[in-house]
This record gives sequence, structure tokens and C-alpha cells, in this order.
Amino acid sequence: MNNARGFFRPRIGSITLSVLVSVYLVALTNRTFWSKIHTYLADYPAAIWTLYLAMGVLFVAFLTAFSVKYVAKPFFVLLIVAAAIGSWFTDTFGVIIDSDMVRNAFQTTPAEAQHLITPGFIVHMFVFAMLPVALLLWVRVDHRPIFQTVARNTAVVLACLVVFAGSGFAFSKPYVTAIRQHKDIVKSLNPVTPLAGTIKFLMQATEDANVVVQPLGMDAKIVRTSAGTGKPRVTIIVAGETARAANFSLGGYGRMTNPELAQQDIVYFPNTTSCGTATATSIPCMFSMFTRSEYSHRKGLENENLVDVLAHAGVNVEWWENNTGSKGVADRIPHTDFVKIDDPQFCTNGECRDDIFFDRLDAWLDGVKKDSVLVLHTMGSHGPTYHLRYPEAFRRFTPDCQTAELGDCTDAEIVNAYDNSILFTDHVLSTVIDKLKARSSKFETGMIYMSDHGESLGEHGLYLHGTPYILAPEFQTHIPFIVWMDAAFANSMKMDRACLNQKAAQDYSHDNMFHSVLDMMNIQTNVYNPALDVFAACKTGASS
Repeated sequence: MNNARGFFRPRIGSITLSVLVSVYLVALTNRTFWSKIHTYLADYPAAIWTLYLAMGVLFVAFLTAFSVKYVAKPFFVLLIVAAAIGSWFTDTFGVIIDSDMVRNAFQTTPAEAQHLITPGFIVHMFVFAMLPVALLLWVRVDHRPIFQTVARNTAVVLACLVVFAGSGFAFSKPYVTAIRQHKDIVKSLNPVTPLAGTIKFLMQATEDANVVVQPLGMDAKIVRTSAGTGKPRVTIIVAGETARAANFSLGGYGRMTNPELAQQDIVYFPNTTSCGTATATSIPCMFSMFTRSEYSHRKGLENENLVDVLAHAGVNVEWWENNTGSKGVADRIPHTDFVKIDDPQFCTNGECRDDIFFDRLDAWLDGVKKDSVLVLHTMGSHGPTYHLRYPEAFRRFTPDCQTAELGDCTDAEIVNAYDNSILFTDHVLSTVIDKLKARSSKFETGMIYMSDHGESLGEHGLYLHGTPYILAPEFQTHIPFIVWMDAAFANSMKMDRACLNQKAAQDYSHDNMFHSVLDMMNIQTNVYNPALDVFAACKTGASS
């Protein structure tokens, strides 16, 4: 039909439109979901094809329920756009967009976000969002009077639900078994998971706005040991980014990715796991007093953390940021955002390499007058632009992927770029140790390093990180953990180095950070738990 200006606009019934949009969403924006279905139900072909029918009618029922005038088009546009975004990240990287992933997206920086807006993403959004939305807006929808609409829509919804129930009952055993054994099936469904995750995040954000932070460790105090030198005690905590233990040669990786650290007198803990699979969870959890099993996003906001307890004890504490923020951890201590410094020697397009810390670290150390802790939150190996994380001098493994469009690189090229970033992390950590060593005559010095989470580099079709913990592969949760301390530091702790080297092979996690750092800084407080202190069992006179 022509409108007043003469443009042709076809007419379509509201239920027909619901069916067409449903078919589009189910069939064209759920490649990963159906790939999993065909894999997990390979022995039940009839169940697979019945599931196509079941999911189709379920979507029709859902969309028809909203197929009323002034609601249908805006709602359908939302679903199409959400499904297009979700399908890109799910199909390309294997990412599941739950509430934690949505939180990561809301907390990201413009510089980080721009790496994800690649030409491939733009083309995908044009094909899977802009074109179908344009078609949706082009057509004229015939809506019946409200009572007729309600009656017809209700009849369609009920009929679809009957078909869905019948389909599910016919193959209930293989469906239930597959869902129980493979929880990633439902989490891969678009746009259900992205929208549910967004709604959950927004509800949490509303609640978070009213959080009152509870004090922690107000009794904390520094207790000097008889073996101490009396010199100021300095610990540098390096909170790493996206380093996975699998690619650390210190842990047996075939490539020499840690040549400099291998020459340092460090203790490497090869069996360490993270609290989460994304920065927004792992960083606050790592610095909290809670174990992973106890931790929640809400608890992380409601309670002070390690840096607060150190400050209560009288330690000079600072946080230097070269990532996407402290996630609330450093809200109550001095904080420097190195990205905002935007030093052109180290920074490009709102992101900086970690060697930006070096000169400023010298100046900071030269100004230390009392017991101090400095947290360096590094950029590390943050993807997908691994090639931006290291200078040319550390481009040892080639050919390396030189783009954020990982689909344009082979997995081998991606691994090469990632390994180069680990090689540079090795250099950064070793340089920090050297700077501390150079001041051992003035201070008792130590360093502790943990990565926030690991990374997938194509294994099982997964890339990047952020997979829900229950589904996450070991590559995203197995992280490097390193401790270095000079002789005076170790002696003042009455540390048996041979014991620590021996016990380093045991299982550790982010749970240990809070209590181990308190011990390193000689902090006495009722929130300290020696059972979670990696050093407690290796002190002279400690029972093993």
C-alpha cells in the first residue's frame, strides 16, 4: 500500500510479524546454540529437529504476547539488536553474555571498547541488525481492536505453549540429560541470555547505589618482629591482567616466556586459581577478605578490603591504575590513573603499556619514609589487541596477530602475540624486582604478583575470557602467582625459604592474597586468618 507521500509499504498482520521475527531470531542469530545442540544431541536426530519446532513456537508465543499496538515494533527492534550483538560475541569469541559480562561492558573504558568495534562487527551489525530493523520499520502492521487482539494473541500463545510442551515431553529424557550435563546450552541462547543478564545487572546496579561500606580491620596495627632491621618495609603488589599460567615457562610451558624472572630468586606457585574470569569480579574478590565460595559482588561493595586494612594499620598505601579501574577497591586510598597521564612514549588511543610505571616507580621509591604498599594494576595481556601490549623489542614470537579482528588471524598467530605479551610482563615484573633490589640497603623489600584471570586462545572454540565460572575452562581460571622478597624481608618474617619452595606446589588461589599480604607487612588484626596465609606454615618454629 502507498502512504500519503507515495512510498510503498506492505501491510502485515501482527501475529504474522511475530512469527517472522521469531523465525529470524531462532534460525539466524543462534548459530552457537544450534551448533551445541547438534553436538550434544548427535545421537538423537529426531530430538534435534523437534527442538527447532519447540524453540520456534516458544519464541512465537513470547513475541505474540507483546504484539500489540505501540509495543510490538519497539520491542521487536530491541530483541533484534540484542540478538545481533549477542550473536557476534557468542559466535566469534564463544563469550556468554550474562550479568557479569554486562557489568564488564558497563565498566569498560572507551579505549577498550574500541578494540571490539571492528570492521567485522560493523558488517555483522549491518546485516543482522540494521537490515532486519529497517524491514521491520518499513512494513505497516495491521492491529485489530484491543479486545480482539488480546483474544487472538492469547489463543496463539496457548496453542504454541501446547506444542512446546508436547515437543518437550516427546524427547524429555535427552533434553534434560543434555541440559544437566552441558549448562552452556541455555546460556548460549540469544537474545534471552543477553537480555536476562542486562536486566539482572540493572537491578543490581540500582541496589548498589545505596550500599554503605562497612569498616574492616579497624584494630589493625604493625607489629615489628625481633628479626627485623627496623628499616621501612616496602611491598609492591602487582595485580596482573589476563595472564594464564599455561603460557608461563616458569610453570613448564615449552616456550621461554619468562627468561628474566627465571634469573630472579622468586617463588612461583604453579597451581593457583582465580576467583573469577573477568576483572570486574576478580580484582575486588582478590583484595577482599572473603574466599571465592563466600564472595559476591554485593559483599565486595559492602565491605572494606585489603588496602583499607593496611591503611588502618598506618601503612602508606597507593594504587596506580593502568587498566580499566580498581572496581571500587581503591576508592578510599590515594589513586593515580596512568591512562589519564597519556604519556605519548607509552600511550596510544587511551591505553598505555606497563613500562609507563618504571620512571615514576623510581621517584616513588625514593620518597618512601615509612612502611608502604604500592599496588600496580597492569594492562598485562588484555585482549583482543595482544599486539599492543608489548614494544617491538619484545616481538619475539612471529608471525603474531596484529589486529583486534581475531578472525583474520590463525590461532598460532594469536598465541604468538599473546606469548609476546607474557614475555613483556616477565620484563615488567623483573624490572620491578630490580628496582626493589637496588634499594635493599634502605628498605626491606618484597613483591607479590597475581593475575586476575586467565584467557582462552581458541581452545574448544573459545577466545578471550569472562565465561561463567562453572563453565570456564582451566585456561581462564589457572593463573600465575609469584612472590619475591629480599633477604632482610624474608628474615624479618622468619621465613624458611626451602619450606616455601617446597609448599609452593600446593593448591592456592586468590583466597590467599588478603592474608598473605597482611603477614608480609607484619599486620596484626582479628580479620587475619593464618590458614589462608601462604607463608604461615613456613616460618621458623611454625608447625607444619
